[in-house]
Amino acid sequence: MQKSVRYNEGHALYLALLARKEGTKRGFLSKKAAEASRWHEKWFALYQNVLFYFEGEQSGRPAGMYLLEGCSCERAPAPPRAGAGPGGARDALDKQYYFTVLFGHEGQKPLELRCEEQQDGKEWMEAIHQASYADILIEREVLMQKYIHLVQIVETEKIAANQLRHQLEDQDTEIERLKSEIIALNKTKERMRPYQSNQEEDDPDIKKIKKVQSFMRGWLCRRKWKTIVQDYICSPHAESMRKRNQIVFTMVEAESEYVHQLYILVNCFLRPLRMAASSKKPPISHDDVSSIFLNSETIMFLHEIFHQGLKARLANWPTLILADLFDILLPMLNIYQEFVRNHQYSLQVLANCKQNRDFDKLLKQYEANPACEGRMLETFLTYPMFQIPRYIITIHELLAHTPHEHVERKSLEFAKSKLEDLSRIMHDEVSDTENIRKNLAIERMIVEGCDILLDTSQTFIRQGAMKNSSTPLVPQAWPSPLRSDPLSSSEGQTFSAAPVCLADGSVCARW
Repeated sequence: MQKSVRYNEGHALYLALLARKEGTKRGFLSKKAAEASRWHEKWFALYQNVLFYFEGEQSGRPAGMYLLEGCSCERAPAPPRAGAGPGGARDALDKQYYFTVLFGHEGQKPLELRCEEQQDGKEWMEAIHQASYADILIEREVLMQKYIHLVQIVETEKIAANQLRHQLEDQDTEIERLKSEIIALNKTKERMRPYQSNQEEDDPDIKKIKKVQSFMRGWLCRRKWKTIVQDYICSPHAESMRKRNQIVFTMVEAESEYVHQLYILVNCFLRPLRMAASSKKPPISHDDVSSIFLNSETIMFLHEIFHQGLKARLANWPTLILADLFDILLPMLNIYQEFVRNHQYSLQVLANCKQNRDFDKLLKQYEANPACEGRMLETFLTYPMFQIPRYIITIHELLAHTPHEHVERKSLEFAKSKLEDLSRIMHDEVSDTENIRKNLAIERMIVEGCDILLDTSQTFIRQGAMKNSSTPLVPQAWPSPLRSDPLSSSEGQTFSAAPVCLADGSVCARW
């Protein structure tokens, strides 16, 4: 008869007690009986790789135990039910979680377990999976290999650190040795210096030779430097740079004069007329002031900023970079465009306002200001019309003396193209304004004034000296103007014109 397997029951009971207190997983599970297909609820406790089960949670002695070494755990489907019970009982059975513990050899019946909640069943399966001592040994082996590798790295680093330490010590020793040699050499030089100086002082020929050599070296250096400077002064590049600098200096002077003219326009005409428009009996309305001086103050502020930038560039002479200043000016060109479009209308408004005697008298007082230097308001209103062409000419001259590889070349060409586009637009709108300005100038020359010339529909034709003052001034047919004008007729056509006598004895015609 085969004897039963013996085991240390006392130690097993001790492990069961530890499992009740410190088990990895503890709780109630239903265990399927081996003889009949019945489920019995037991209290299970997992400790390391041994699974104990008790009759109840307060039981002191285990009812059995399972060794989980070499076992696996997997989910099991719910067993089929023989009869159809109530709906509530059927739903409760469907919610239960079944899993099976498979032992690692044939002939051993698996351990079938179930629990009430799915989460609890997953935790039991995970705990049983991790209870294998063989898996722990494998993990321990992996960690041991990592530890050995790290120890080897540390040992290698220690050896390298010792080698570096020895090298540093050797270098410190070498440095100390070199320092001592330098000190010894310096002492030797100090001892030898009086002897050498005495020897040189005693030999007058050596002194003379040194003086001659020093003089010749200085003379050769000065001669070489003078030759280099003269060659550069006579070079085409230097001549081009001189012309370029002269253009810049002229542009700064012209810009300063232009800012001064705008300052007179704003401070001697615009602002006083604004104050007059706010008086009790205004000779001019605020709308007329705005129409005559549209954007004048803004243009003055813009060119004051541009002028300050030019002066700042001159402070860095001979380095002159101007392209970025034109980059600042280009976005503001629409202000000039509005000024040009409004220029003809502003002169028309001014002509209408001058028919008011009070305004005309006040305007003559403003024009008598010494700062105006005898110039009329129309002259100051015309100055901005010529500023864009002046910039185009200046940039064209700068480009003529700017090398193709210069950093400012592309920026200046771009600024020139933008200004030329604006100049074309302005040129189409200038002819009418010139006609009005000439009519206003002629009206000023007439002794008693001429209201007809203040009519903006009048067109200037010709001005000249009167040949025969005794001839009565009667309307007659005047020849068409020789100049090319959009208002001129075809060749041979005449216009009905009336002569007007001027203060200087000349005569002009209107038609």
